[in-house]
Amino acid sequence: MTPALAHWRFFRAGGFDQVRLDTAAELLHIGELDQKLWVALSCPVKGIEFDGRTLGFVDSDADGQVRAPELIAAVAWAGARLKDPEVLAQKLPGVPLVAIRDDDAEGAAIAAAARELLTDLNSSDDMVTVEAANAAQLRHAQRAQVAWEAAGAAARPLGDATEAAHAAVAAVAEKVEDWFVRCRLAAYDERAGLALNAADATLAALAGTTLKADADSVAALPLARVQAGAALPLTTGLNPAWAARLQTLREAAVAPLLGARDTLSEADWQALKDKLVPYATWLAAKPDPAAEGDGVRQLEKLAHYVRDLQQLANNFVAFRDFYTRQGKATFQVGTLYLDGRSAELCVAVNDATRHAAMAGLARICLVYCDCVRGSEKLSIAAAFTAGDSDQLMVGRNGVFYDRQGRDWDATISKLVEHPISLRQAFWSPYKRLARFIGEQLQKVAANKAKAADDKLIAVAVENGKKVAAPAAAPAAPPPFDVGKFAGIFAAIGLAVGAIGSALVAALTGLFALKWWQLPIALAGLLLVISAPAVILAWFKLRSRNLGPILDANGWAINARAKINIPFGTSLTQLAELPPNAERALTDPYAEKKKPWALYLGLVALVLVAVFAWVLRDQLK
Repeated sequence: MTPALAHWRFFRAGGFDQVRLDTAAELLHIGELDQKLWVALSCPVKGIEFDGRTLGFVDSDADGQVRAPELIAAVAWAGARLKDPEVLAQKLPGVPLVAIRDDDAEGAAIAAAARELLTDLNSSDDMVTVEAANAAQLRHAQRAQVAWEAAGAAARPLGDATEAAHAAVAAVAEKVEDWFVRCRLAAYDERAGLALNAADATLAALAGTTLKADADSVAALPLARVQAGAALPLTTGLNPAWAARLQTLREAAVAPLLGARDTLSEADWQALKDKLVPYATWLAAKPDPAAEGDGVRQLEKLAHYVRDLQQLANNFVAFRDFYTRQGKATFQVGTLYLDGRSAELCVAVNDATRHAAMAGLARICLVYCDCVRGSEKLSIAAAFTAGDSDQLMVGRNGVFYDRQGRDWDATISKLVEHPISLRQAFWSPYKRLARFIGEQLQKVAANKAKAADDKLIAVAVENGKKVAAPAAAPAAPPPFDVGKFAGIFAAIGLAVGAIGSALVAALTGLFALKWWQLPIALAGLLLVISAPAVILAWFKLRSRNLGPILDANGWAINARAKINIPFGTSLTQLAELPPNAERALTDPYAEKKKPWALYLGLVALVLVAVFAWVLRDQLK
């Protein structure tokens, strides 16, 4: 009996306490740990990076989900089958022979299977690896096949020709038995002989059709004419549908086993079958390749459990591998390289639309990609937790590397947008403003271009009309409307005055500040503009949660597995130059820039000086 655990140990990660399962004792007692403290209570068998055979053993009801009671049962079984449960925490490639408990029937069968396997492998280290245990069933089937084939030598009276003889007998056995029963009935009552042969009406019905020797209606007739005490003819007087098969019977079975003859009595038929009974019995005893040998399947399960149970528990009861960054978690299926970044939090998905409906609650920027490698296809969701989303758009291509190192062509198919970083949030108002101004300028330019084109077309059409029509007196120009133009100039004056007043007010405030207060004022202005976006992004980034992403994949996440800002940043790596890299800053193809900034600066200084002068006069 396993002694009680003195105390549990926990570590803080992801904003919650997670249990440490570093020792075999801690692993063996997970059934006693309150399941409210487990990170997950269920995980899918497929779609995660873990040995599928191990998960298949743990999934005892074969429903495609590994649940907490099944994991507890697997750990308990492994502990009961080991003399030294400490091997569960030693990260061994399999189970040592000396660690297998063999003091009960099940243990003795496992130990015997292990010794037999190690003998076959001529192994000297007494370690049954997972790979060897996986092949143990195949080796058991091979040994059974060899033994069965050896026993067949005595069961084949005709050697290699026995198979053909047995097949010839089997091909006609049912029909021959039927014929001899009919003959016995004819001997019992002579009226049966007439009734059991083909009736006149049956033969008359055949007369009006196009007949073939192998037609079903012909094959249904008796093999030969039924008579009391008759022997079955093998050469003449046979039903045409069965003549070829009876000829094969005569040559392949009757002649080799009974001697050449043209008829076959019922006693001969029984003797023929008796000679082939050993072969039929041997054939029926052919071993099933899937049949389990004693202890072989349990040995394979034990080897998998010794190697994998602790790792599985640390990716189920706790998410140690994910939060300590000591290795990849089971749900991380690879790394996506796209837009100068590598995203390490990638999960497999079956339906991006259904997954996004739940995963969007994680408040993480998710990029769904369709991955293709030859004829293989895969869909993933990658979390981008560093950089910005400016260049993330449907249709962009990248490369996905799975956990086996294979590369896949990845194309973005869907985006779930959320804040990625505080830096992105800070600059987002200015980027939106720049995009808006750019779009408006493009619209204005497009409208002007369209207006110019329309005017040009109108002038061309008008000139064409003038050429085609007879000359007429030119129309008098419309009279000059003084009131109309006065109104226009008044409106322009009001607009300029409003802009000037606003600019004067702003400059008045700035000139009222001391020189060292100007940078502070500008910084304050930037904060006023960016602060709302940054604050909103800060709250969202602090509330990022891994749970919905995994729940959408069939997990049952039992904790608020947070991804805070520092940890999230570590999940997405930005492009960086290698250490000590040489960098040439001169670009021979860079566009030559005109000093527009200098021109604008001079214009701004002139305007400031003018308004300062005007302001001074107004203040006097």
